[in-house]
Formats: sequence, C-alpha cells, structure tokens
Amino acid sequence: MASERDRAAILVVDDSPETLEVVRRHLDGQGYRVLTAGGVMQAIDLLEDNPVDLVITDLKMPKVTGLDLVRHVRENLADTEVMMITGYATVESAVQAVKTGAEEYLPKPFTAEELGGAVGRVLEKLEQRRAARAPTPSSQRVPDGILGESPPIRAVHTMIAKTASVNATVLITGPSGAGKELVARAIHYAGPRARGPFVPINCGAIPAPLFESEIFGHVRGAFTGAAESHAGLLQAADGGTILLDEVSEMRPAMQVKLLRVLQDGEVWPVGSTRPHQVDVRVLASTNRDLRALSERGEFREDLYFRLGVITVDVPPLVSRGNDIILLARHFIDRYSRLTGRRPPQLGDRAVTALLSYNWPGNVRELENLMHHLVVMVEAEEIDVPDLPALMRFSAPRDERLTHSLAAMEADYVRRVLESVDGNKTRAARILGIDRKTLREKLKAT
Repeated sequence: MASERDRAAILVVDDSPETLEVVRRHLDGQGYRVLTAGGVMQAIDLLEDNPVDLVITDLKMPKVTGLDLVRHVRENLADTEVMMITGYATVESAVQAVKTGAEEYLPKPFTAEELGGAVGRVLEKLEQRRAARAPTPSSQRVPDGILGESPPIRAVHTMIAKTASVNATVLITGPSGAGKELVARAIHYAGPRARGPFVPINCGAIPAPLFESEIFGHVRGAFTGAAESHAGLLQAADGGTILLDEVSEMRPAMQVKLLRVLQDGEVWPVGSTRPHQVDVRVLASTNRDLRALSERGEFREDLYFRLGVITVDVPPLVSRGNDIILLARHFIDRYSRLTGRRPPQLGDRAVTALLSYNWPGNVRELENLMHHLVVMVEAEEIDVPDLPALMRFSAPRDERLTHSLAAMEADYVRRVLESVDGNKTRAARILGIDRKTLREKLKAT
C-alpha cells in the first residue's frame, strides 16, 4: 500500500478539534495527504474544490450528522470512499452506517494501528473498484496484447523489449496457463524476424515415434511409409522463429539433435547423409525446473545452458494483483463482441472474489471463466452467486453435537447416494459395504 499512501487524499470530519488533530497526526505519519473539517457543511465545501479518495467522518455532530455526509458522498462522489468513526458505538449505529454506505466503522478510542488498518482496507477496495472501471489498455501499448500494469508483468514487458532485437535463444518459464506462448509470440513479432514464420511446437503432444520426423524432417525411403521427402518444422520455420513448448518432454536423443541446430544451424533429416542449413531463432518454454532436471540427469545440462542464454519468467496470475480485473474486463469485452451482447459489468463483490481466488489455471482459467459468464449471466452485472462455488464464501455450518450415531450414519449414507445419482453399487463401494448391507441401512432410515 505504500504507493497508494503516497497519493491518497483523506478528509477527516469531526466537531472535536482534539480528535481532528490526533487523526491528522496519525495519517500524516503514515504518508497520506490530510484535510480536516469541523462539520459537515465545511466538509461539503472542501469536497467541491478538492478531489478526495476517502472521507472519515464522526457519526454524531451538531445540526447535520455524519450519516448525512455519508449519503452526500455516496450520491455525489462516485470515486470517493467513506469511513465512520464514533465514540457512541452501538450495533444499531454500525448497521445504519453500513446501510447508508460507509465502507468501515471504527469505534473510539482506537490506536494508530487500528486506524491505519481500516484506512488501508478501504483504500484497497477503492483501488479495486477503479481497476474494474478503468478502460482496457489498447493492445498497441503493450507487446502483442500482453495486458497488465503490475510490477511482475512490467518486468516481462521489459524483457521482451530487450530480447526481441537479438538472436539469442530464450527460455520462457512459468506455470501452465500463464501466457508463455503469448510472450514467445511477442518476442518474435517485436523483432527483425516478424515477417518470417512463427512455428509453435508442443513437444509433449507429438508421439515419440513421430517426433524426429516431424521436427527434423525425413528423406524418401528413410522408413516404411516414407514415400516422399518431408521437410520438418525446423525447416518450415527458416527465416523466422520456432517455439519448443514443454521442451522438458523432449527425449534425450532428440536433445542431442537439437544441440546441433543451436550450435551449427544444421538440421539432419531422418535418413539423410547430409545436413540442411537453417536460419531459425529457437525459443523454448516449460513449466518445470530445467536446472533441477539437468542436475538429476533428466535433461541435458549442455542443452539447458544453450536454451537459457536469456530467461523470461512469466508470473502466475495470483501474483499480478489488479491485473486480474483488467484481464477479466478484457475477456468480457472480447466475448461479448463475439456473442453480440452488451458486456456485463463486474460487481464490487465479484471483484473482491476474483482477487481473493488463487487461480491455479492462471490466465487461461480466467479467460474460460469470463467466456462462461458472458454466455450464462443474463443480468447487467456479474455478482458472487454467478461465480463457481470455489470462489464463493461458505459459512461454517452449526454442527451441534445433538444427533445420535445412527442418525449421523443415515444422513451420511443418503448424501453419498445422492452424490452418485442413486447408483447403489457405486455408493456401496464408496461406503466400503456390500449392496445388501446398503439396502438394510436404507430401510432403517
């Protein structure tokens, strides 16, 4: 939150000069820019001339109360948050403050840490809302449409710019679904080989018997069925770039042949007695630790060093903060155009849920989810109930210890049976009993 504090402006409103001074001093010490007002009317005047990120207001003040100020901010200032403080804290006043629109409710007296924590939470929610409303950056502003403003993705942008114009091999690492192929394409199209072909190869998807022929080619009669000579994918990429995706899956014999390409620019087709020269830039990507694999003898160390002249680490989505919302809106806009519908908005609660999720499938998972929501959600706003169950909060059930063992067993048997759509054989297998015993237990319920 340091960057937020450097620029955040806060208006503190209280009819007590002592409280104003204490709060001002606390917030000054935490790096915020602070304005103060002794009443609601003065606060409204200040708000007309000063853009403010957060209003902190006392509840009970003469003539016009803090609740009136909360209503004023909510109805007139879409980009300002509100927080309530009070020395007369009750459940009723807290509920009323939240219903009126206060984001936080802090009873007096409070410590500097409690104040700072509450302010930080409110400003973080404001930042999330701003990210959700912000226009999607043009693909011209970032390499090959790699959207994002977070420090980790900006580091990737920098690496793409540095590596695009050179001819060195690049090893692109990162988890599945994070966008490694997108980075490879960006490197290719930002460099001098942009007019040449870009050929991606999934090394884990080509069957082992066909791999050598597909990558390096073969000559006529090299093996049964080779009726014609066939140029491999490395030759197809001549003058351009080849991406070896999942390079860790390449067999040792193929790794040796790839080394020859990297060292001499020579491709030896299967069955050929002479090599073919190729001018191709080699990029490789993997979601595994090639260094660890080479140390264990599972990947050639010399090839690892050849591939990793330059390494670009693509960050997992969960580490990219508000990029999640930027990307979500980008995918919503894209699939809304494809389906011919008006793009639904991301509600505040949905934004919070998306930012709280750990995204094991990374950008690919986010894209698939947004596509699903564009198709399935008919309302104008996407809310938490529209999201998958894993992204929704589930309150702990009140499991009181008042049921008999037999009742608990009967309930569990019914739930298992429901989970397999009434299939008694599968249910009995899960329960570890035979079908006869299951029938007896069902009769007992």
